[in-house]
Amino acid sequence: MPLFFVLLLLPLLAAASPPPVTVLTIDGPITPVAAAYFAQGMKRSVENVSGLVVLKMDTPGGLDTAMRDIIKGILASPIPVATLVFPSGARAASAGTYILYASHIAAMAPGTNLGAATPVQIGIGGQGSEPVALPAGSKEAEPRSEKPPPTGQPGTLTEKQIHDAAAYIRSLAQLRGRNVEWGEKAVREAVSLTAEEALKLHVVDYVAQDVRNLLDRVQGARVDVNGTTVTLDTAGAEVIAFDPDWRTRLLSVIASPSLALVLMMLGIYGLLFEFSNPGYVLPGVVGGICLLLALLAFQMLPISYTGLGLIVLGMAFLVAEVFLPTSGALGVGGILAFVIGAVILVDTDSSSYGIPVPLIITLAVISALFVFLVVRMGVQARGRPLVSGPQTLVGGGGEVVADFAGGGWARISGEIWRVCSTVPLTQGQRVRVTRVDGMTLHVEPQSTEPKGGAS
Repeated sequence: MPLFFVLLLLPLLAAASPPPVTVLTIDGPITPVAAAYFAQGMKRSVENVSGLVVLKMDTPGGLDTAMRDIIKGILASPIPVATLVFPSGARAASAGTYILYASHIAAMAPGTNLGAATPVQIGIGGQGSEPVALPAGSKEAEPRSEKPPPTGQPGTLTEKQIHDAAAYIRSLAQLRGRNVEWGEKAVREAVSLTAEEALKLHVVDYVAQDVRNLLDRVQGARVDVNGTTVTLDTAGAEVIAFDPDWRTRLLSVIASPSLALVLMMLGIYGLLFEFSNPGYVLPGVVGGICLLLALLAFQMLPISYTGLGLIVLGMAFLVAEVFLPTSGALGVGGILAFVIGAVILVDTDSSSYGIPVPLIITLAVISALFVFLVVRMGVQARGRPLVSGPQTLVGGGGEVVADFAGGGWARISGEIWRVCSTVPLTQGQRVRVTRVDGMTLHVEPQSTEPKGGAS
């Protein structure tokens, strides 16, 4: 009988347990890879029937397009999303600030900061003479002058982008009931806040030590999800971590504009070396792999196909310079095309996500030296005299294998060849090759006496 009552109570106990919580992690720049990972995590949270999604975030910022994809996913999510800047020492700079503002619940761990003031350095190195704070969607963060620049000057485009970014964060702040004034100030003046200051200014909702502490803090909180008020039940909820897999981590490394360009150049170098000096195999294999990885990275990055075309055209000009007597015109044109193409390769408003100019110049110099040396090696190899094959036998000597008149066999250079002669030849007689006709050698006697004398 007790077992019967336990079986009856099981459905009630299951219904009373809170739904699970899915935890996602973004640790690094906001890139298309991060946006794709977030979309996969949201899909998994729906499959798990999660009651809350917690996004642990530590980011210096990133691409405006990837940031907006993540925000669109949050705004359209049927499940509340809580963003936690974690762990201590982490930051939600630039694009991270927008994501924090868009979340249903915004939280920070002690010792963290948010805002646009943190310098954004993505890839091998940033561009520019010194680090600058970059609000998402803007090319650069500049101090606002008392007098706006006239229309048509370079500052006009920057002003338009800052106005657009300010309007965007204002709309997110109004949607979530957060501090509108500070959000706009973060865009226009690139300011930042600590966790405690953000809580006082109502920029974030909670300061939590970790995910479990956050779940305890938000127990019973009411949030608006697409027009529906949802009461959170998270105390004691099961935490399901959906961490980036090896593929996502690999793509995060590859999807760096600087690394993608280096991989592409290594691929071109390897294939060019293999084609110029066939038989080495390894350069061709490594070059092919690097080139395919570069193409995969370009597929994930907002690249300019004009820039990519200029890079390829520049390499073609450098190769052509070796074969054509242009007095360096093609070589100089190739280097210029390569540099311009690399500068405009990444099509984004964030200058920090571009390719550093010193890296571009270094690759241009290395490319020029590599192409001139490797291709010239191939040209010189083709101009050397033959060291193997039938043509190398002309003028060489040999020995007749058996008596014949007209055609027979002779040992020449250690091999037995089909030979023909206008005069009869005897076994052991020395002959000289006069010409090659396919696989038949024309010979003539070197002496009138056979080797070993007459019998």
